[in-house]
Amino acid sequence: MPAGSSPKRERQYEHIKDSAKKRGVSTDRAEEIAARTVNKERARSGEAKTASRSSIDDVSSGHRGGKRSHSGAQGRTREQLYNEARQRNIKGRSGMNKAELEKALAR
Repeated sequence: MPAGSSPKRERQYEHIKDSAKKRGVSTDRAEEIAARTVNKERARSGEAKTASRSSIDDVSSGHRGGKRSHSGAQGRTREQLYNEARQRNIKGRSGMNKAELEKALAR
């Protein structure tokens, strides 16, 4: 946890880490999941100095609750696909719909 984080965020971090470990996740991975979740919540509530657009605009981690942790049902959102396409520098991505982005990323 970052220096000076609140007691609430410390408890949240420990709770998430313990829950992940109970599910059989390795200690390192549990710590990573907990840190990322807490950092996202800190960004959403304005406690963090910097925040990514997806941290603020995306569905909160508490509400999502693993809805997109798999590729079943509808899988990733168009915005998530678009961000990956941008990182991979795929041309024409701005005019693509979700299905087209999925196809372009599968190549």
